[in-house]
Amino acid sequence: MASILVVEDHSALRDALAIGLGTQGHHVVTCPRGDAAIRTLETQSFDVVVTDLRLPGADGLQVLEATKACQPRTAVILMTAHGTMESVVQALRLGALDFIEKPFDIEEMGARVEKALEQGNLANRVRVLQEDLLAPYRPENIVGESSSLQAALDRVRKVAHARANVLITGETGTGKELVAGALHALSPRRQGEFVAVNCAAIPDTLLESELFGHERGAFTGAARRRLGRFEKANRGTLFLDEIGDMSLATQAKILRVLQDGRIERLGGEESVTVDVRVVAATHRDLEAEVRAGRFREDLYYRLNVVSIHLPPLRERGDDVVLLARHFAVEFCADLKRAPLGFTPEALAVLREHRWPGNVRELRNAVERAVLLTEAEVIGPADLGLGTPRPRSAPEPQAQDTFRFSLPDQGVPLKEAERQILLTALERTGWVQKEAARLLGITKRAMHYKVELHGITHPSWTKNRPRPEEDG
Repeated sequence: MASILVVEDHSALRDALAIGLGTQGHHVVTCPRGDAAIRTLETQSFDVVVTDLRLPGADGLQVLEATKACQPRTAVILMTAHGTMESVVQALRLGALDFIEKPFDIEEMGARVEKALEQGNLANRVRVLQEDLLAPYRPENIVGESSSLQAALDRVRKVAHARANVLITGETGTGKELVAGALHALSPRRQGEFVAVNCAAIPDTLLESELFGHERGAFTGAARRRLGRFEKANRGTLFLDEIGDMSLATQAKILRVLQDGRIERLGGEESVTVDVRVVAATHRDLEAEVRAGRFREDLYYRLNVVSIHLPPLRERGDDVVLLARHFAVEFCADLKRAPLGFTPEALAVLREHRWPGNVRELRNAVERAVLLTEAEVIGPADLGLGTPRPRSAPEPQAQDTFRFSLPDQGVPLKEAERQILLTALERTGWVQKEAARLLGITKRAMHYKVELHGITHPSWTKNRPRPEEDG
């Protein structure tokens, strides 16, 4: 049984609608005036409002506006014998679901009401599904109690309701997509789509089509129009993961969208307006990439309105234990087996491991353990991570913390870095890739530092000029 409000100043039609809709099993409330209907809407909830356009006290458009203000999910059907197309268009823009011209059969109105109820039920089911899909992204469902993670989640809560673009930084596997989803789940855009794109996983030749779409015949194989991710995320959130791997040409087009709010499909001649909040993420140091000329400075500042840094798992303390237990419960439920705990030795292994792959690596390790163990508890061997070193045992020399003696008169940091680079290059036979591995940095970072310090060697194919120094 649905609750329906009928607003009509002619008593005969008002009574006929009340009887007709009542015989369909609905609870019907009637009002002869628009102002009385508005007061009723403030105290009672309805599934459908059926209102005449011309009413004493307040007209049907005012009733419509009041309905959408206090009961936005309630369907509104307008009746009119005097309305013009302009008033109908205005009503639809204000959120009316349907309109019907007088005179009409009561059975026809009954059919319109049933259709409105069906659409409302469908919309409610969609909302429930959307809430279920967004549940894992809500901050309260993100596992971890460390102060560093909670600081990042506090920032998520502060900026989620804004329109500002957000840049999420952190190592690979730290949960950047989860945080991007949390920004969407807490935002007014949560009724729209959350669309994720891994820019590093799509070849640059295809990324433009993936983001902006294409028209039929735009290139060989384009047999039909295809909407891009920007259009799919309209009124929602677009998550651009690993944006630091995007080419400069594509970066320029992203910048234009952020500036103008318009895109052009490949092969198209018309611009399409999109309303999208962009959340970007990267494991790279974008400031260094900007200095090296591999990332546009103007795009960096457009994206980095608000920054959120996610700490690596090794800096999150006992979060590793909380996450391991969470994943174990999840995988045991999927396999329909009794929950598995961890031995003290297994927990020691989890705490000692450095987790270069962060949460993603931990999840894989726990899944492997749940699949392979035949015991009632997960042991260290099940994790496949080795055994922890005794805390009292000395660290191997190769793993020892780097130390050097600082002269009393001090030394310029830039010169110290140059000497470290030269030492690594000499030890690896001037192979930059191997020197980068020895120093724990990327090959690109090594190239940049070599150029910055003006380091050259006869074995290299080109003599890199020394870049201009800041200041």
